[in-house]
Amino acid sequence: MSSNTSNSTLLLCVIFFFAFSSFSLASNVTYDSRSLIIDGQRKLFLSASIHYPRSVPGMWPGLVKTAKEGGINVIETYVFWNGHELSPGKYYFDKRWDLVKFAKIVQQEGMYLILRIGPFVAAEWNFGGIPVWLHYVPGTVFRTDNEHFKFYMQNFTAYIVNLMKKEKLFASQGGPIILSQIENEYGDIERVYGEGGKPYAMWAAKMAVAQNIGVPWIMCQQYDAPDPVINTCNSFYCDQFKPNSDNKPKFWTENWPGWFKTFGSRDPHRPVEDVAFAVARFFQKGGSVHNYYMYHGGTNFGRTSGGPFITTSYDYDAPIDEYGIARLPKWGHLKQLHEAIMLCEHALLHGVQTLVSLGPSQEADVYSEASGGCAAFLSNADEENDKTVTFKNVTYHLPAWSVSILPDCKKVAFNTAKVGFQSSIVEMAPENLQVSSDKKSGSLQWDIFTEKAGVWGAADFTKNGLVDHINTTKDTTDYLWYTTSVYVNENESFLSNGSRPKLVISSNGHALLAFINQKLEASAAGNGGGSAFKFDSPINLKAGKNDIDLLGMTVGLSNAGPFYDFVPAGLTSVKLEGFNNGTIDLSSNTWIYKIGLEGEHLKIYQPSGTNSVKWQSTSEPPKNQPLTWYKAVVDAPNGDEPIGLDMVDMGKGLAWLNGEEIGRYWPRPSSIYETCTADCNYRGKFNPNKCSTGCGEPTQRWYHVPRSWFKPSGNILVIFEEKGEDPSRIKFSRRKVTGVCALISEDYPSLEYESWNEDMTVKKEIRPTLHLNCPKGTLISAIKFASFGTPTGKCGSYSKGDCHDPTSLSKVEQVCLNKQECALSLSKRNFNMTICHTSTKKLAVEAECSTSS
Repeated sequence: MSSNTSNSTLLLCVIFFFAFSSFSLASNVTYDSRSLIIDGQRKLFLSASIHYPRSVPGMWPGLVKTAKEGGINVIETYVFWNGHELSPGKYYFDKRWDLVKFAKIVQQEGMYLILRIGPFVAAEWNFGGIPVWLHYVPGTVFRTDNEHFKFYMQNFTAYIVNLMKKEKLFASQGGPIILSQIENEYGDIERVYGEGGKPYAMWAAKMAVAQNIGVPWIMCQQYDAPDPVINTCNSFYCDQFKPNSDNKPKFWTENWPGWFKTFGSRDPHRPVEDVAFAVARFFQKGGSVHNYYMYHGGTNFGRTSGGPFITTSYDYDAPIDEYGIARLPKWGHLKQLHEAIMLCEHALLHGVQTLVSLGPSQEADVYSEASGGCAAFLSNADEENDKTVTFKNVTYHLPAWSVSILPDCKKVAFNTAKVGFQSSIVEMAPENLQVSSDKKSGSLQWDIFTEKAGVWGAADFTKNGLVDHINTTKDTTDYLWYTTSVYVNENESFLSNGSRPKLVISSNGHALLAFINQKLEASAAGNGGGSAFKFDSPINLKAGKNDIDLLGMTVGLSNAGPFYDFVPAGLTSVKLEGFNNGTIDLSSNTWIYKIGLEGEHLKIYQPSGTNSVKWQSTSEPPKNQPLTWYKAVVDAPNGDEPIGLDMVDMGKGLAWLNGEEIGRYWPRPSSIYETCTADCNYRGKFNPNKCSTGCGEPTQRWYHVPRSWFKPSGNILVIFEEKGEDPSRIKFSRRKVTGVCALISEDYPSLEYESWNEDMTVKKEIRPTLHLNCPKGTLISAIKFASFGTPTGKCGSYSKGDCHDPTSLSKVEQVCLNKQECALSLSKRNFNMTICHTSTKKLAVEAECSTSS
């Protein structure tokens, strides 16, 4: 073969490869009133929010793949300005901040990307994602017609756009990015900014469009978004949302499948039946781009959480949990919903929509094509009553608050209220901290360094009166020392009569430790409902000079709301009550200030800084010793499961592993007087307080430590404990699936995704089928419960009903035991189908998953 022939063949191979690689050629992205249009074709998009800095690069491929397996075709992420521009013009894109690497992982998986540049993001993220340093550029006011803010905002937006262009990541260049967002939820507060509001919003839109990225821009909750920018919806329900122009498609940028948590609050959950109902209704009413916020919430590592009081966990009750494990049945039920919706894609985007009333709260939206294609969504919005309706001369049973999807206008492929996908039993398996194999000693040793209460080293400044905490620290640390003293005369009555004076403090937040003569006397904090607090506490004072050292603490800065950048924190009033002459007001005293902790300044949490102080070594840490740093060298936990650090017995503080920031820990319990629900009724509109658990329990007990942060041995775990709890009770816990359950009923949709042909005809009808699948590397080792008939209950607490096939257990064991996965259809071949003559028959199974030998 000649060299010319070889070169020609090679060229053809290269052309063939790029022609069939995902996103390897430029795509023309436009839109009309129905949807986004990719290279002339209307498309439906099911998107998943996964924020790159809320996980780590080692997790990204698995998260994206799990989303794709769940029927997702787009990944959405914010861009976090304050994580990238650390100071004006100084940028950072390494480790979990590697946005380009994340985008390319999405591209390699053959998926699209929605890039929400913002650069204000809210997102329960510290300062809403805007760098704190920008607040201290003189004359700057965030998110209004302010020249300083607009200058820096435009610079950062252009920097990100140019970075994406350089890497050819916009769809117009052959990349995965099909949409980009400017600003975020500004329409709800635009009027509060007065004359600066609307001009700023219009400027932001114009500035974004001028970036010439070749794909559309969106503005969520921006009711006056100018053409060609598309305004979108954020809510628990967006079926009734309408764009501000008949030429724009209907997009839902944030469907909240759960909710965030704040330290000291309950644990909110949103039932998957309601999530599925909301999604189905959105597409039923003409939606074409839908995004779950969050699909994987992840972790607010370090000091990135906002709020204030947002927990380190950002799990969000999302379809993929904080540790990267699919949350079942939520992930699986939504996967089946996505499959049913995609069966309707052509009809939804090309058919003529007709609304048919089926009852007072029941209706059908029918999408009919000239070619004969037809898809229908039958909905029952009644919050209490199931209904039987007639559609096209066929009767259909609609559970309350549900939607049935008929891809051919005949057969039900999916009903939002009928959850047949398996549930997982997930446990945190505890494991004591193991002394590193690098060490000779057989017992775990803790190295200890205790901070001085009050000013250490030279004072940062002295001032008459109290200062604002945030304006002083500029968020370089959570901690600020306020130090003064008071002189007590020997004739004060409380010195002799057994009474004690009171320390009375008012604060804008967020938390406080009060030391009198270097002894911790009191603590106080606000909460997620209000960061400000007042408290009074009896204290011990002696005759003569008494040192008063108050450690103010922030727990994440405000992240949203009008003028949130001016929300204060810190002490506003300090008084002493109970003196002979009444109350002593210390507020205008001379106060000495020190920013941060000595251990922070010396970076003793970093491997390179651990020798900056003199540690004391012990196998039995002291009790009730506040402001103490603890360091231990430990082995990695066994196995390969995700890891959580169990801090239930600790007080409050910060944690690191090998210099990586695990984050703030605070196992603060919620009130036992709050309302929690053992069983949640999914019917009716959801709100964050509807379905809560964990009353009286710590809001967050476990703190995610990514596996990629561990070395096999020699791992340096550093804990800063504020209150003085005992670190010897700290444990690692492995997050593992130990069992699976499923319940399937005769009246569940009997058509699986694979049983449909491309022309929406049915290949074959199959009976409702129960599927069980243990995680990779494990097998179904035992059947703990099995009943065909009328079983009741839920996963972990099934019980037999009035009707029960006594052979159920043996039949399930025969099919499933010692297998990773199995399936049983509700057929007469498997069960006695006549055993319950008057009831809809069900099959419930709970199985144990164990590691295969």
